[in-house]
Amino acid sequence: LSLPVSQLSSFNCEEADSIVKECIEAVVGADDYSQSLVNKWTAGIVERCLTQLVKQGKAYKYIVTCAVMQKTGAGLHTANSCYWDTAMDGSCTVRWENRTMYCVVSVFAVAVA
Repeated sequence: LSLPVSQLSSFNCEEADSIVKECIEAVVGADDYSQSLVNKWTAGIVERCLTQLVKQGKAYKYIVTCAVMQKTGAGLHTANSCYWDTAMDGSCTVRWENRTMYCVVSVFAVAVA
C-alpha cells in the first residue's frame, strides 16, 4: 500500500484544534447548559469531529472523546497518556467554554501503517 505524500504528514494539532472548535460551535453554539441536551451535544460533537477529521483524507485512525460540564465552580481535571509512535501519532485536547458550561474534547490520531 503506497499513500500519496499528502497523507504521510505527522499529526497537526493546530489543524485538529480549529476543527474541534468549529464542531463545538456548530453543535452547542450559544446555548445555555441543559442537562436534557448533554447526551445529544456530546454525541453530535464527537460525530461531527470524526467526520471533519476523516474528510481531510489523512492516513489516521481517530478516537474522539467529549465531556460537557455545567459551570458550577467545581474543579475538573483530565489527563491522558499514550504509548505510540511520537513521530507520526498525536493527540490534542481542546477546552471550550461559554457562559454556562465547559466542553473538553480530546482527539487521538494513530497513523495507519
